[in-house]
Amino acid sequence: MKRWLPALLLASALTGCGYNDFQRLDEQSKAAWSEVLNQYQRRADLVPNIVATVKGEAAFEQDTLTKVVEARAKATSMQVTPETLNNPEAFAKFQAAQGELGSALSRLMVTVEKYPDLKANKGFSDLRVQLEGTENRITVARNRFIGTVQEYNMLARSFPSNLTAKVMGYQAKPSFTVQNEAAISTPPVVDFKK
Repeated sequence: MKRWLPALLLASALTGCGYNDFQRLDEQSKAAWSEVLNQYQRRADLVPNIVATVKGEAAFEQDTLTKVVEARAKATSMQVTPETLNNPEAFAKFQAAQGELGSALSRLMVTVEKYPDLKANKGFSDLRVQLEGTENRITVARNRFIGTVQEYNMLARSFPSNLTAKVMGYQAKPSFTVQNEAAISTPPVVDFKK
């Protein structure tokens, strides 16, 4: 019986250390991140179709289209690996590039409102609905990722699992943040006179 005592004590100590929880949450955060990337890719794939439809239907402001194309190119050129989740600087760069693409698409949609023929185009209307649906999917995927990272980070900071985190090198993971909090706190201006 005395031979089994050290093994029993070791097993008891390991059950409360959180190691398995770290593994589970790390895998969940990677899966959630993959879904975010999947939705970003879906959005990036829609952009060329939207740009081509807009070019074909309207004497459109070339500057707006150029900004959308450039933002898409920048967002899709970034190498994203599972290690990006553990690198706050790379994560911030990726997030900024996706933010630029989202902003450029928003400007495109606002500018499109000036063109009644384009709004009436069935192909463009379908693409716009797909883009809006994709933006909603991105929001859902990001929220799931944020929740998973929050749970992981709580485990990494809570006692006694924080001891395991220190010993095993589990760092807190970065989460999505708002790029410009001052800008989103300002209500949008709606002007029907233009």
